[in-house]
Amino acid sequence: MSISNRQNITFQEAIEIIESLPEHQQEYLIDIIRHRLTEQKRQQLASNIKEARAEYARGEIKKGTVADLMKEFSP
Repeated sequence: MSISNRQNITFQEAIEIIESLPEHQQEYLIDIIRHRLTEQKRQQLASNIKEARAEYARGEIKKGTVADLMKEFSP
């Protein structure tokens, strides 16, 4: 299946294609998708940590308690 064909498949069509697979292939597909989602989340977390560290290094992050934070928001 080419990239252009993949862009034209609806969600329902994708489900129907998956349901047409044998059960063991459906289970394997689920494992692959879970693994990829976990990896995407891991990459996003690493990116967020890297950005937070950069902000901290630039002095853009303040330290404090919840009470300190609440003081900043009160009039």
